[in-house]
Amino acid sequence: MQRRSLFVATTLVTGLSMALCSAQAQDFPPKKPVTMVVGFAAGGSADIAARVIAKKLGENIGQSVVVDNKPGAGGNLAHAQVAKGPADGSVLLFGSIGPLSISPHFMKVGYDPLKDLAPITMGVTFPNVLVVPADTGIKTLAEFVAKAKREPGKLDFASTGPGSAAHLAGELLNDIARIDTLHVPYKGGAPALQDVLGNRVTAFYAAPPTALPHIESGKLIPLATTGLTRPAYLPNVPTVAETYPGFNATNWYAFVASAKTPAPLLERWNAELVKVLNNPEVRDNLLKHGQTAAPTSREELGKFIATEYGKWGRIIRERKLSAD
Repeated sequence: MQRRSLFVATTLVTGLSMALCSAQAQDFPPKKPVTMVVGFAAGGSADIAARVIAKKLGENIGQSVVVDNKPGAGGNLAHAQVAKGPADGSVLLFGSIGPLSISPHFMKVGYDPLKDLAPITMGVTFPNVLVVPADTGIKTLAEFVAKAKREPGKLDFASTGPGSAAHLAGELLNDIARIDTLHVPYKGGAPALQDVLGNRVTAFYAAPPTALPHIESGKLIPLATTGLTRPAYLPNVPTVAETYPGFNATNWYAFVASAKTPAPLLERWNAELVKVLNNPEVRDNLLKHGQTAAPTSREELGKFIATEYGKWGRIIRERKLSAD
């Protein structure tokens, strides 16, 4: 009888302890500082959008949200760290198309984007814009392609890293236009942009937030955008698809977290982030930087990432693209 009583007591204590731990693990907002990890250098498109969103998110939850830039390997380093990091809801990752759906087909990245990272909500979407310095003398996409054909292997283009959307856009143009331009990877949009402005690289498939101020000042010439339709903020710039039908390399950033994060916490973050992304002030601010807020459910984002992962994997295999 004493043994049974001891067993029951032990079971109750264990159950209460587990319940307490579970409740503590699902505190919202987390009692520890909230970090929004960005896999690229400060000043680039991901960083700009993340800071706009983090500011309003912090105001809404009554707790500061710190943006933590962890550039390296085209954003893969940050994704690997978050996949293996805290799963208590205190770390959010502003993930991107490259590490979530492209890079794993090129190289060993240390994580499985479909298994090790849990979807929360889509953040923003936007096309990249192919730009060149004003003094190159190149004014149109046709002139860029013609020069590349005259001088194969001599023109180069910057990207935010191997396997990034900018990298794939350049490789796709190489393939569809039958040209040979050289890929030059950087740790983010800001350093890539500086080398383009300094005429150390010929072209850049830039995100609008980093390129627009320099397009407006006349320092950069926009040749084409990489989506299927012309964005409202660049109505006079043609899409690559207008010359090469079917070309589409739209960029996006989405919120994810460690897959070990409890589902209730992920749902709470979805609700809070969707609220921020639907805020008129935030949407207008993002649009000024060339990005469109695109909140989704967790399920919708999960299906979207899986589709993108499959699409880019197929294209990479069929076209024998390289991360070099």
